Amino acid sequence: MELLNSLVDVFGRNGYIAVFFALMLCGAGIPLPEDITLVAGGIITGLGYGDVHTMVGVGMAGVLVGDSTMFLLGRHFGGRIMRWRFVARLLTPERYAKVQEKFERYGNRLMFVARFLPGMRTAVFITAGATHRVGFLRFLLLDGMAAAISVPIWVYLGYLGAHNHEWLAMWIRRGQAGIWFAVAAAVLVVGVIWWRRKKAESRCGQSTPPKNLGSRLHGNDERG
Repeated sequence: MELLNSLVDVFGRNGYIAVFFALMLCGAGIPLPEDITLVAGGIITGLGYGDVHTMVGVGMAGVLVGDSTMFLLGRHFGGRIMRWRFVARLLTPERYAKVQEKFERYGNRLMFVARFLPGMRTAVFITAGATHRVGFLRFLLLDGMAAAISVPIWVYLGYLGAHNHEWLAMWIRRGQAGIWFAVAAAVLVVGVIWWRRKKAESRCGQSTPPKNLGSRLHGNDERG
């Protein structure tokens, strides 16, 4: 809780702008936990230093701007970005290859799940941009959907626990498990929708007779 208390002190003195820039640094791979940063932003609103709903908006903006910056840097510089010192620490050649392999396996779904993987998030976003695996608007949509789950949870949790740190510490642990449950449920729903769509397309293909077969039958009738 020492880091949380330090962030609350900084955010309380500097307001929304400090939360925004801290979240941008989280997106850049700085070892600052995003969930604790958002909780600290919620706490200061609970202590009367801002509006909690506005803080959710600031949190969403900071998260998306930070993530988008990494994506666009990767897109602009391509593989050359791996020569940058701070990127090289986050994205070694082995990790770069591993992320590409996961893209081959999971496709764009990896963009959604990556938001909940602090150790992989920045590496995935840079790789997605550098390899042109996904367009920017698709990236923003997937990342925004994931952020819409995590950001409000942490900010409102901090707001509700501003005056009870023991309760807050307990729910931070539970909240981390709850977010993973929400992610698993979302992935399951998307998987079921995808499976049903594929099944419907397969049935549609089987029920339509091949055109060349119909032409052959028609030709046989004429010769008969």
